[in-house]
Amino acid sequence: MTTPAPARPEGLSAYIAVTAAYWAFMLTDGALRMLVLLHFHTLGFSPVQLAYLFVLYELAGMFTNLSAGWIAARFGLTSTLYAGLGLQVVALIALSQLDPGWSIGLSVAFVMAVQGASGVAKDLAKMSSKSAVKLLAPTENGGLFRWVAILTGSKNAVKGLGFLLGAALLATLGFVWSVLVMASVLAAILLVVLTAMPPGLPKGRKGVKFSEVFSKSANVNWLSAARVFLFGARDVWFVVGIPIYFYAVLSDGSEMGNRAAFFMIGTFMAVWIILYGMVQAAGPRLLRAATRPQDELIGVARLWAILLFFVPAALSLAVLLSPGPQPWLTGTLVLGLLAFGAVFAVNSSLHSYLILAFTRAERVTMDVGFYYMANAGGRLIGTVLSGLTYQTGGLALTLGTAAVMVAVSALAASRLEPESRTAVPL
Repeated sequence: MTTPAPARPEGLSAYIAVTAAYWAFMLTDGALRMLVLLHFHTLGFSPVQLAYLFVLYELAGMFTNLSAGWIAARFGLTSTLYAGLGLQVVALIALSQLDPGWSIGLSVAFVMAVQGASGVAKDLAKMSSKSAVKLLAPTENGGLFRWVAILTGSKNAVKGLGFLLGAALLATLGFVWSVLVMASVLAAILLVVLTAMPPGLPKGRKGVKFSEVFSKSANVNWLSAARVFLFGARDVWFVVGIPIYFYAVLSDGSEMGNRAAFFMIGTFMAVWIILYGMVQAAGPRLLRAATRPQDELIGVARLWAILLFFVPAALSLAVLLSPGPQPWLTGTLVLGLLAFGAVFAVNSSLHSYLILAFTRAERVTMDVGFYYMANAGGRLIGTVLSGLTYQTGGLALTLGTAAVMVAVSALAASRLEPESRTAVPL
């Protein structure tokens, strides 16, 4: 009996460098989202106007992922990773130039543009990091599932800390100094990564056609469709609905009350993302992935999508049955949304593994880019619906919409089929 070969040292060091760079980026990404949401809510923006602030961010992500896969295949993964980090620094500096004296219309347009640049940056960094795992991970004993779960789970835990950091910075330093501090830290990390990145990632290949980004694999396409509605179901309550609902419940309108509400909302969002990341990182162990074949994991993906449906459906019913904000309702929402995060994390972990299992090494950046374009599309739909549903039907409609989107995701996942070519032996 032979011992599985360990990962190449240069592959492991490149994986560590990529993960560290991605951590730094996601810390600022989470902080920036919370800063923008809470700052502009206190300026009197409506739920729909708040949703508009993130629309270009998600829309830019769709087009970025579609083209970033081709760019990385053509010019190399490190080029897109460095570009993502650098563009985020520029976006943060630009956001510090926002003038409080501008009209709401001009402020929305400016922030939308800056958020669009930040969306491009995020998806350049994400596509680079996720694609790198396929190329660097060992294939024995579920190595791919473990490595992608560690990267994705730890990233989400770091992003959760970013939500808490953003709320804390806003309450202590104010908006402008907060974004400038984040820009300075991220610029320093970019310089370190530029000088310390070890070899191990491909440099790109000439002759790659842009048309190749569109996948001909039915599994990749169905999985991408499932991803659209899975993340739409998360963001439909996560982006606007729940933060604004909790703000209305927790704040008494005073400056001290607003700051306390910022901290409590930021803490909840941080705990949610951290729990999500922890469960996602533990996904391979929870699902016993090392001993289960790919076709069995496909069936498990369908089951977990169905389980997720019942959480927002039950929460929507609880809100409908409540005459208004009640202590028991707030507690039920907190516990229910944490449960949603845990089940959602297992779904997300399975999706992140399956997209890499379904693709081939020579197509990895393009298939991953296409898949994360679908991810961004779902976030865009969820973001728009978050403001619209909360403003028109309150939290009950927001959570009910999430349940419907999960159901559609489960239907798409049910179309996945085992492949004769097993991309990654488990």
